[in-house]
Amino acid sequence: MPIYFIAEWQLFKRDTLYGYWDDVYRFAFFSRAALELTQFINWRPDVLHAHDWHTAPAVTWLATAGQADERFRGIPSVFTIHNLAHQGKANWHIMHYLGIITHSLNEEPYGEVNFMARGIYHANLINTVSPTYAREIQTPSGGAGLDGLLRYRTHNLHGILNGLDYDEWDPSRDKRLPYHYHLENIENRIQNRHALQAYAGLPQRDNIPLVALVSRLDFQKGLEITGHALHLLMNGFAGDAQFIVLGTGEPHYENMFAQLASYHRHKMTAILSYNAGLAPLLYAGSDMFIMPSRFEPCGLGQLIAMRYGSVPVVRATGGLADTVQDGITGFTFYDYSAEAFWHALQKATYIYNVDQDSWRQIQRNGMMSDYSWSRSAQGYQQLYEWAIASM
Repeated sequence: MPIYFIAEWQLFKRDTLYGYWDDVYRFAFFSRAALELTQFINWRPDVLHAHDWHTAPAVTWLATAGQADERFRGIPSVFTIHNLAHQGKANWHIMHYLGIITHSLNEEPYGEVNFMARGIYHANLINTVSPTYAREIQTPSGGAGLDGLLRYRTHNLHGILNGLDYDEWDPSRDKRLPYHYHLENIENRIQNRHALQAYAGLPQRDNIPLVALVSRLDFQKGLEITGHALHLLMNGFAGDAQFIVLGTGEPHYENMFAQLASYHRHKMTAILSYNAGLAPLLYAGSDMFIMPSRFEPCGLGQLIAMRYGSVPVVRATGGLADTVQDGITGFTFYDYSAEAFWHALQKATYIYNVDQDSWRQIQRNGMMSDYSWSRSAQGYQQLYEWAIASM
């Protein structure tokens, strides 16, 4: 598959990808440049597939000004929503920058453009990265102000789970792990547990649950309901346990974990940094993996955890609800509250402590689950065929 790179140094050469005052102009430029590239390589796409607000300018231009250009007329578009909360709002001047003359949407205040709304409005077909998230965003509580528009497009809205690269995430050959294992010798995971405990400076105890969290530390991830539950867990209200968190993000969340780790220094370690090389060890060395998310469009953490034999304890929202089966491949809770999360943690630790046969079966069920891209790709192929047929 040929891959083309477009460089415009004033817009591209930055220390990070996002967070600049001109983000919307940067992504609008690259969206248009990707379309214009097709004339130089003498190629006409069958489908334009755009992801989130950053590439919605391409969908917007294709459905408006692009219809006057013979090169682009009749090309269908698919728009994938990864996270509805980030919407790409900008001054209406961006439309002049793109060469577009069009009307405003009900979701756009006077003088403002909302590119997430534009992608939803203009695309032939829309999908999210899980079926449950596709339903949730059509409600006032989950729609981030765009639920009315999404209900309007409901017949063109689909949910397809993200897949996991099973070649990269494979505990039997992951080069980032000190010890390899697979479904038939799952007991060898304990070597990774020892390596993780040693790295984190925790006592090497084998008879208590080791709980892990690998996450961005931000509003979405349900950290408001996490601190109290972890404090109860570390104080032994469900029996002895250890906890390790790996992640970075908003300062008040980092401070919360740092303070908890300081208070429970022999039971908990907070690694407040981004370390992709270390993350696999947390999946392979932990017994449980927590994701108490406020909302979760799909989530990869729970998929990796199951693949590596760490039992997920998650809130049943978005892709977490679609992938974790309570009592079969993990443990779930519904209410967004510290009490509900704590009850799920208690249930998981109880099974771990008193019924190792059931616990091992839950681990095996997770490891045998198929969330590879081979399944998801079939869904996208069908979506492309529908988009082409709609023209």
